[in-house]
Amino acid sequence: MSTPAIAAHGLRKSYGDKVVLDGIDIEVPAGTVFALLGPNGAGKTTAVKILSTLISPDPDSGPITVGGHDRASGAQEIRRAIGVTGQFSAVDGLITGEENMLLMADLHHLPRTEGERVAAELLERFDLVEAAKKPASTYSGGMKRRLDIAMTLVGSPRIIFLDEPTTGLDPRSRHTMWQIIRGLVADGVTVLLTTQYLEEADELADRIAVLHDGRIAAEGSAEELKRIVPGGHVKLRFTDPDAYRTAATALAHGARDDEALALQLPSDGSQRELRAILDELDRAGIEADELTVHTPDLDDVFFALTETTTTTPGTNAVKESVR
Repeated sequence: MSTPAIAAHGLRKSYGDKVVLDGIDIEVPAGTVFALLGPNGAGKTTAVKILSTLISPDPDSGPITVGGHDRASGAQEIRRAIGVTGQFSAVDGLITGEENMLLMADLHHLPRTEGERVAAELLERFDLVEAAKKPASTYSGGMKRRLDIAMTLVGSPRIIFLDEPTTGLDPRSRHTMWQIIRGLVADGVTVLLTTQYLEEADELADRIAVLHDGRIAAEGSAEELKRIVPGGHVKLRFTDPDAYRTAATALAHGARDDEALALQLPSDGSQRELRAILDELDRAGIEADELTVHTPDLDDVFFALTETTTTTPGTNAVKESVR
């Protein structure tokens, strides 16, 4: 197996008596998107700061490697390999978008002509050419965020940390940012993304870790996580009371709603289970007037894990069941 782009084992961070990260494991294959999903205070930003060498982990943390470099001995090499877009914009509003880009090129020690070329290419890629000569303070939130990521890409990093990159953006700007992230991954870039938006993790991430109280409550693909939460069902509605009563007899395992003439049947939403229900209706000679399928989504997973999950340090039954 290839070396992961990011790997951390037993990652810990405390501030006095406050435990922020309690021995979490993270492994991100190259060229994928890994999402840390969790509420405020879960430890997402702290994890990003440690992995990007901005702060140090606790002394009893396990090994950390980023881009094949050991964090303990190769922090400088890690910094050269990564890009970081934090929660708060790094854009200087007093200068133009182009000047922000050229400043970043200078910080990366690019020759002047090379810096100008890279800045021009990125401004065009992020649809900022028309605004390039304007002060960044005049940019909309979405434009500032695009400029932020463009500045992050000046050094051509192969690993990028995006800490809640779409917080505060309107839906259109958020979707634009998703397209940008997908484009980065298509180019082979590895992205570690933190977010509070369930839809964002569902849309972008190859794997998702739900972080709660400094621990990973569960980890897996979006589909794997959805399967660990019960509550999937098929609902059948009828307009004919006789058809409803016949269906209730034929499907005795369903929960009845006599007032609404509806049956609710447990189901994982699979084609196999749906076909079995329809076959039972056919055998009984009944046709439902309405059929709806509900499968748990990331909202269900998130609320179930962050409201009810209890763990002990170093173990987590839910996490292991997904893996």
